[in-house]
Amino acid sequence: MSPGAGTRVAVVGGGLAGIAAALECAESGADVTLYEARPHLGGATFSIRRNGYWLDNGQHVALRCCTAYRALLARMGVEDRLELQPRLHIPVLAPGGKRAVLSRTALPAPLHLAASLLRYRHLSPAERLGAVRAVTALRALDPADVALDESTFADWLRMQGQSERAIGALWNLIALPTLNLGAEEASLQLAAFVFRTGLLDDSDACDLAVPRVPLRYLHSEPAEFALRGRGVDVCLHSDVRRIEHAENGFRLRLADRTVWFERVVAAVPHHAAASLVPPGVVDAAGVEALGASPIVNVHLHYDRRILDGRLAATVGSPVQWLFDRTDAAGVQDGQLISISISSATDELALSQAELVRRSTAALSELLPNAARAVLTDGFVTREPRATFRAAPGTARSRPAARTALAGLALAGAWTDTGWPATMEGAVRSGLAAANVVLSTPTASPQRRSTSAVSS
Repeated sequence: MSPGAGTRVAVVGGGLAGIAAALECAESGADVTLYEARPHLGGATFSIRRNGYWLDNGQHVALRCCTAYRALLARMGVEDRLELQPRLHIPVLAPGGKRAVLSRTALPAPLHLAASLLRYRHLSPAERLGAVRAVTALRALDPADVALDESTFADWLRMQGQSERAIGALWNLIALPTLNLGAEEASLQLAAFVFRTGLLDDSDACDLAVPRVPLRYLHSEPAEFALRGRGVDVCLHSDVRRIEHAENGFRLRLADRTVWFERVVAAVPHHAAASLVPPGVVDAAGVEALGASPIVNVHLHYDRRILDGRLAATVGSPVQWLFDRTDAAGVQDGQLISISISSATDELALSQAELVRRSTAALSELLPNAARAVLTDGFVTREPRATFRAAPGTARSRPAARTALAGLALAGAWTDTGWPATMEGAVRSGLAAANVVLSTPTASPQRRSTSAVSS
């Protein structure tokens, strides 16, 4: 019999962390109930209905090195709905039509990126050679060295002789979407992890994976189907107000009832964790120090195609990354472009009309066909607290999955996974939390026979 067989486990939160934890516990034989306050699973990754098609709240991508996330999709039977590049290939656009490409070859790391860096047209020849030297220095950093968390990535880059143009036109292309913070503010430790794990240690780790379908059909619905198929009781529209320590277990207080479980995984955002769990379990000041970094997405529907290819990055432009979501959203005419803007503090203050105006103007400078195209619809989605701020000092504020209370575990991309706030980090946190509760000694048979529900 597996360690979790028959054990009553509650998972609070239906994001990727909660989904992963619930599946892991259920497949180990536990009696699992998942509570989610929203009407759908998926947490911060979801779709909304607009003009007859599903529009994602934000553009989420993965890398080949995101093995836990891709394995979760496989468990849900939807791994084929993620389009994985055979080899990394990112067109990088600049105003005025200047274009470069970041790509890899079949050579072993780090040689797989050398040719692309040496041909990178957005930097001078001297800056390109300097970037190659910085890559060599970056590979010597140990992402597990907590001393790196006291410095910013930009400070380190300058010490390696990187110019301000190189920081903006090369290093921030990766730092912004992965850390949701630019090099000027980002922790060197997290940046070292991202670049080593995602780009430099293994040649194929950097290949991009983009959803072929809306997130509703990649995460929300497949997760619910997979969970219910494994016997999980999925309770949507169910807001757990408080988790309380009780004899041989925990009480979950909902609006209309109190429920008892032997073990609990709290898979909620960091800003909600301290008020949810029993006092002292989470350092409230510590998680508050993690802060928040926003993401803004601008969705533009044009009457014709303006972007060739699935995606592009930009330099010298307010639109950071562009994605063609026409086929994925089921749009029948023209082209739907989703623009992803990370670390979007300034953009949060702008109106939808201003963001659409600014974005269409920027695309006209980047793509020749955009100036001749007609915009048929423009829409903005905002996530003010999309991730924690990956700034220096965050390492000390990220708690482990295991808490001081036996049987209670924390999950979420904000916990100490070693990864930044990504889908991969969220899934890994859920698996870690499941391992904690499944390895906790089972409560006494007498207590397990007690009624699980009270009014």
